[in-house]
Amino acid sequence: MTAPLQGSVILVTGAAGGLGSAAAQACARAGATVVLLGRKVAPLNRVYDAIEAAGGQAALYPLDLEGASPDDYLTLVDRIGEAYGRLDGVLHCAAEFKGLTPLQHTDPADFARAIHVDLTARWWLTQACLPLLGQTKDAAVVFVVDDPVRSSGAFWGGYGLAQAGQAALISMLQAELGEGGVRISGLRPGPMRTGLRARAYQANADHAARPVDAYAAACVELLSPAGAPWRGKIREIRLP
Repeated sequence: MTAPLQGSVILVTGAAGGLGSAAAQACARAGATVVLLGRKVAPLNRVYDAIEAAGGQAALYPLDLEGASPDDYLTLVDRIGEAYGRLDGVLHCAAEFKGLTPLQHTDPADFARAIHVDLTARWWLTQACLPLLGQTKDAAVVFVVDDPVRSSGAFWGGYGLAQAGQAALISMLQAELGEGGVRISGLRPGPMRTGLRARAYQANADHAARPVDAYAAACVELLSPAGAPWRGKIREIRLP
């Protein structure tokens, strides 16, 4: 049986984080060569080593989304094209969230940083990748997004506003690319045991959270041809 991502090249942002790490390893097990993008080299190396130890293929690309420019993303895409000649998918897992804070008292720099990393940088990177993605049949971009009921409530600040923006971006971009273009979709996982969630909830009271591995398979599915039904939509997963 052919692996769902066999022979593909997948770029994962936030690849050293909770879901990013689990998803990157799941993509490698599914047959993809995974380009690991993140801020810190040491955590990326750990994910790289885990993929290689399991017989998969990966490459490191350290980059801080906060300070990266559109030209930096174009350089990244050029290097992927030179190394592999293709790009089949992008999985956006990188996120910025300082913690629950009233908007009135939010540091302006923290607000701007959350909006940028969680929305603007995701779009800049996607925009840079689209030409190379468009050369591959059934290429996909998947945005990991948060629960709008929760993140549009009080105290979620720039992070929450960015989540609403991404929901609009997914449907808008897919409408522009059309049925024959790159697939754009979202993944809304249920509560996960991540550092981001720990900044919003007390760990000992957060009984709803599940391990990130529980959602990695959904990332693979949305990146693969099996994700076609979710074109222009957000897939929500709720585990018992």
